[in-house]
Amino acid sequence: MFMGEYQHTIDEKGRIIIPSKFRDSLGTSFIATRGLDNCLFVYPMSEWAVLEQKLKSLPLMKSDARAFTRFFFSGATECELDKQGRVNIPAHLREYAKLDKDCMVLGVSSRVEIWSKSTWEGYYEQSEQAFNEIAEKLVDFDFNF
Repeated sequence: MFMGEYQHTIDEKGRIIIPSKFRDSLGTSFIATRGLDNCLFVYPMSEWAVLEQKLKSLPLMKSDARAFTRFFFSGATECELDKQGRVNIPAHLREYAKLDKDCMVLGVSSRVEIWSKSTWEGYYEQSEQAFNEIAEKLVDFDFNF
């Protein structure tokens, strides 16, 4: 399980350090793709395989399902860690997530998210204000704190 929040910088070559606490669970090879809310989703190969099967089961005849699957898979790329624990983020993913210097690397259960620090701060501030409302809605899913 991935959890925690870490601030790192992305260098001019598009490399960012993956926190050491995440490296073992990610493995030497993993998948990075466009995520929701203008961040990147990073999955260990085992989680990617599960997600791939779920997305394959979406109905091909539904335009929303085709659009989401297309968006998700077209941005996906296999990544590897270098000896310093860095990953090179492809230009198209850096552009999508607006990664330019200061970044946040978050552990979110089964995946890692990579955010532009400014985008994360805006999202966090907005979500923090609505946290109680969000928690109340989760009760509908039989989720209690």
